[in-house]
Amino acid sequence: MPLDVRPIRDEELIPWLDAVSAGFQDRPDNEKIADEVRPYWDLNRTWAAYEAVRIVGTFRTWGGELTVPGCARVKASAVTGVAVLPTHRRQGILSRMVAAEHRAARDRGEVVAMLYAAEFPIYGRFGYGPATTSATWILETKATGFHSTSPAGRVELVPIDEVGEETARAVFEAWRIRQPGELWRRPITWHSDFGRGGTAWGPIWKGFLTVHRDEAGTVDGYARYHVEEKWEQRQPRNPAIVDDLHALNDDAYAGLWQYLASIDWVTSVKAERRWPGERLPWLLTNARAAAASDIGDGLWVKLLDIPAALAARTYDRAASLVLEIVDRDGVDGERRIRVALDASPAGSTCAATDRSPDLTVDASAIGAAYLGGTRLRDAAMARGWDEHRPGALAEANALFATLEGPWASTFF
Repeated sequence: MPLDVRPIRDEELIPWLDAVSAGFQDRPDNEKIADEVRPYWDLNRTWAAYEAVRIVGTFRTWGGELTVPGCARVKASAVTGVAVLPTHRRQGILSRMVAAEHRAARDRGEVVAMLYAAEFPIYGRFGYGPATTSATWILETKATGFHSTSPAGRVELVPIDEVGEETARAVFEAWRIRQPGELWRRPITWHSDFGRGGTAWGPIWKGFLTVHRDEAGTVDGYARYHVEEKWEQRQPRNPAIVDDLHALNDDAYAGLWQYLASIDWVTSVKAERRWPGERLPWLLTNARAAAASDIGDGLWVKLLDIPAALAARTYDRAASLVLEIVDRDGVDGERRIRVALDASPAGSTCAATDRSPDLTVDASAIGAAYLGGTRLRDAAMARGWDEHRPGALAEANALFATLEGPWASTFF
């Protein structure tokens, strides 16, 4: 039967949510969800694949912003809600939706697309690559102390209300524009994180907000957390779960972690979606009391406008390369995009060229390496490369790498 791929209309939102629920094997209250998301979602970015009048595939995006090496920010398309009905798998439906959205994203002037992959094998064939790494950190509070017991400034609990939300949001905004890999967060995300929305998706968040103030009283860090009750042999063994923690300086970082480790009845602190290179162990008298686990791929990135994306970031060294990038957009097929990249720490230019390439590489490898945390030579192994000039891969690998790794703490 012929397939139609297009954005949905308002009256199709609940059937769209029903299709997502079937794809993710969940049964939420979709009427309530529809009422909650209508003020926030752009239905022109909410795609469906129709078999006659029935929705058999879903694909949604929202417009965001990604901080890249050098701290420029580029327009980004955040991909989510991707599902195909179990009865319609392996029929090219996802490829059709990917092609439609990528065309629309380029028309909107979005430079990159990004997503979190529920399954690793799916998105590489569309030019996405894992660009950040995520980890869960667990601190055993009774097994260690801190080298400095009195960092400058003070920590205080603040109410979970609109003022508290705006306070945390201001710190996050100051932090995310200087952290490569971080994303702009939507208002619906902030409201849900503070228990003021998203109730149809699950339990309302009920936790605490603590802020760090410097010696002048200015808020320069925050931690949002909740505590799970656990008792063993009539003794408290509660884990504190860090939902979000961001600090603008070392004193705020140390002060917030010391506070979390000092909460009565808490014997461990668990923080998810953190950077594997977390500095926490270096604060501790016993660095082994903090350990990273569940380390794996985080944010995936695809370059939609390759010249603009490569020119937007800076590089830790200078080099000039002609890259041929093999890109795929679902049913739109394969494109070979050749660009001349002149890169340096001071700034970069990149433009289409007809010069002979130094290196041919897949778009998924460039997407993975784009933020500097994934080595191009590693990412290129999945789909191969062609060196047209000896040493070009090693040169490109060194060029894309950054001294500090990217980190995306924002899930969507």
